[in-house]
Amino acid sequence: MSNKINENKPIVYQIKGKSLSFDKAMVMAIVNITPDSFYDGGKYGNINDVLKDAEEKVKQGASILDLGAASSRPNSTGVSAKEEWERLELPLTEIRKAFPGIFVSVDTYYSEIAKKADKAGADIINDISGGDLDKDMYRAISGLDVAYIMMHMQGTPQTMQLNPQYGDVVYEVKSDLEKKIEELNALGFNKIITDVGFGFGKNNEHNYQLLKQLAQFTDLGYPVLAGVSRKSMINKVIGTNPVTALNGTSVLNTIALMNGAKILRVHDVPEAKQAIDLVEYYSKH
Repeated sequence: MSNKINENKPIVYQIKGKSLSFDKAMVMAIVNITPDSFYDGGKYGNINDVLKDAEEKVKQGASILDLGAASSRPNSTGVSAKEEWERLELPLTEIRKAFPGIFVSVDTYYSEIAKKADKAGADIINDISGGDLDKDMYRAISGLDVAYIMMHMQGTPQTMQLNPQYGDVVYEVKSDLEKKIEELNALGFNKIITDVGFGFGKNNEHNYQLLKQLAQFTDLGYPVLAGVSRKSMINKVIGTNPVTALNGTSVLNTIALMNGAKILRVHDVPEAKQAIDLVEYYSKH
């Protein structure tokens, strides 16, 4: 018997007394607390700066704040769970207190961080490895009051861009996510959000094939997140760089929304919110 959500009803996840509804697309704002992020690493060096950044993004219309304490850019060196939690604990605790009505996500692939984050009030665990980098993650997630973002990645951040190979990238990514969904369903967990993982073990051709066929992933029965913000899949086509890639980001976010994305994970909230509002208006007329 399938545990998939009924696709004829709006998807709503109950998390810590709040309702995360996917009747309309929403913005997930990236709040980096790592010194080596590919775009804004080290920009927010103390807790007051982090809180100001979070406050601005909430005012601009973010529904979710995604806290990242370890860079996952290509060739990044991983940090230990201990170091990641040392970076994360204070910002998570303070942001949770400051914004009780906002959904807070923690970007981690460590099950022990997921458990600590849940206790500290996180609503969502955003796992770039979809459970591949910590085999205890699914067991941990199944016992937590969180939603789980299951991203596809081929390899690790250290290896993922070393000539990634697929026979049929859309089929293989979709099959991998479907298998993992079944594993979590078997543990009684279905508050799942899927992410094809643009740029994570994919070349540019793979990225655009996935974007073009993103609607196929809605067939899995769960909300789809698109994370293209300022990535090289933009820069390699139009000659921009992470600093100058905002317009390209807006274009690809619009395509993702047209193809069924329900969450845009971004550095720039106002422009993503505008894309959502325009696509919604367009869709109604």
